[in-house]
Amino acid sequence: MKILSILILFFSLTLNAQAAKSISVTGDIAKPITISFNDLKNYQKHSVDSLAIYNHKMDYKSTLKKLDGILLKDVLSKVEFKTDSPKLLSEFYLVCIADDGYKAVFSWNEIFNSGNGDLALIVTDLNGSDASKLKENIMLVTPTDKATGRRYVKNLSKIVIQQVK
Repeated sequence: MKILSILILFFSLTLNAQAAKSISVTGDIAKPITISFNDLKNYQKHSVDSLAIYNHKMDYKSTLKKLDGILLKDVLSKVEFKTDSPKLLSEFYLVCIADDGYKAVFSWNEIFNSGNGDLALIVTDLNGSDASKLKENIMLVTPTDKATGRRYVKNLSKIVIQQVK
C-alpha cells in the first residue's frame, strides 16, 4: 500500500510539472500576466536555421537546429510598465527565470531599442518537435550573443520586470 501511495504521489507531481507550460510575467508592471504555451502560437512565428551554443569561455557546447519561436519583445509588448514617463523605461530590466532558478537578464533597451530584441526568441519548436514536449520545455535564446549559452534559458517559467532603484 505504501508503494502504491508513493507511485500515485509521483505521477500526480509529474502531471502537475508537465501541466506548468506557461510563463508568468510579474514585477513593476500594471497587471501580472500568464502566457500559456498555447497562447504563444497566436504570435507571429520567427525561425532560426541553427544556433551554436557557446559557454562563457567561448567553448562550443552544442547546436540547436530548426528553431521556431516568438520574439520576446512581441510577448512583452502587451505589458504595461509602471512608469509615467517613457524616458524612465531605460531604467527597467527583465529577469528571465528557469524552473531550476537559472536567471538571464536583459535591459529594456536591449529588447525594445536594439537588434537583440529583433532576435531574442522564445522557442516553441526545436528540430521539428513541439518544445512543450521536450525536456527543455519553453526555451529562450539570444542568437546575437557571442556566448549564446549565457542567456540560453531552458524551462523558462517567469519573467520578472524591475525598475532600477
